[in-house]
Amino acid sequence: MTAVELIEKKRHGLGLTSNEIRWLISAYTDGTVTDYQMAAMLMAIFIHGLNHEELAVWTDAMLHSGEVLDFSDVDAPVLDKHSTGGVGDKVSIPLAPMVAACGVAIPMMSGRGLGHTGGTLDKLESIPGFTTALDPERFNQILRSTGLVLAGQSETLVPADRKLYALRDSTGTVPSIPLISSSIMSKKLAEDLDGLVLDVKVGKGAFMRDLDSARQLAETMVGIGAAHDTKVAALLTAMDQPLGDEVGNASEIRESIDVLRGEGPADVTEITMALGVEMLLLGGITGDEQSARNLLAKTVETGSALALFERVIVEQGGNPEVLTNPALLPIAPLRFEVKARQAGIVSECDALSIGVAAMRLGAGRERKEDTIDPGVGITVHAKIGDRVEVDQPLATLAYATEDRLQSALPLLDAAWIIGEAGAPGPLIIDRIGP
Repeated sequence: MTAVELIEKKRHGLGLTSNEIRWLISAYTDGTVTDYQMAAMLMAIFIHGLNHEELAVWTDAMLHSGEVLDFSDVDAPVLDKHSTGGVGDKVSIPLAPMVAACGVAIPMMSGRGLGHTGGTLDKLESIPGFTTALDPERFNQILRSTGLVLAGQSETLVPADRKLYALRDSTGTVPSIPLISSSIMSKKLAEDLDGLVLDVKVGKGAFMRDLDSARQLAETMVGIGAAHDTKVAALLTAMDQPLGDEVGNASEIRESIDVLRGEGPADVTEITMALGVEMLLLGGITGDEQSARNLLAKTVETGSALALFERVIVEQGGNPEVLTNPALLPIAPLRFEVKARQAGIVSECDALSIGVAAMRLGAGRERKEDTIDPGVGITVHAKIGDRVEVDQPLATLAYATEDRLQSALPLLDAAWIIGEAGAPGPLIIDRIGP
């Protein structure tokens, strides 16, 4: 078979056989199938989708495209969390040490930014010296010594997804249920997890813009987990406006540190606690929601979560002094304020526009080879339901070059709608899973 034959087949909306899918994934992983050929296949899948049988084989082929981890000797429930991506979504960074401090082992493998959404790896790498590129031996050492590791995929773990992840970002094929679900679940199933909690974003700043699509994605991933004997629970959470006040890489690390100190924004804290409760329940650490909340709150009050994060930073080569001196984190040299043109109540704070604007400033990638500037970002001062006056700052931009600022401003001019009324909806919309 050839890549062209399979592209043409899927282009016409026909199903691919198990052998065809396994050959395609294997051939792309070893370089026989080129990036431009796989880009054409991704677009065909984006348009026509994958049926249940194709999706099962596609996920399994990706899962077994490289090494599969074995944590059977870890004396703790092994859990992970994944978000489908949003604007200002830094939840993984405070969540992981809070849950790990409660006795859960978390081999958290995260990704880089996709499109207008930020990536956990990019944020962590804004910590001076911090490395997310760990070989399997070092990955295992850190997990066993601290109970938490925050890393990217190794060269040998699900290499098919590592290549596809970057290609999807640069070909406009990110918001596809089969591609999202197979990407997430192939990585997570390769981690030999006891359970997985998903944060499925829904709204203007998410890849799933409507509730039905978000629910379908969540149900798909819960189903893939069940087929592999892995417990999966999903929360559907709102992403119409940015989560928290910071949109950027280093700035989101600062806000994550605030959450671990008990000083973070209410919305970030609420989502972090809700996902943490799900993880502790799934891992059997506690049997009821209130006990789980109490355990998580205690890790913040006693400083045990922050201390664990410090250990992980040290183990992964980073400078732990950022926890007490956030000024050590990168910050762009220039500032610009976006101001309200009328008085009233914010009825819209568009997450998509703000996310794309941050990307244009340099916080994300328009092409997979682009370099991220960790110090640029947007601080949001007014969100849905807030009252503002004329010339009151809606956001402050930290930027490095005038051309990037000018490319971002048109998006921000239309990001806020100010009227006579406005109120945010619920952050947690639904739960799907066991």
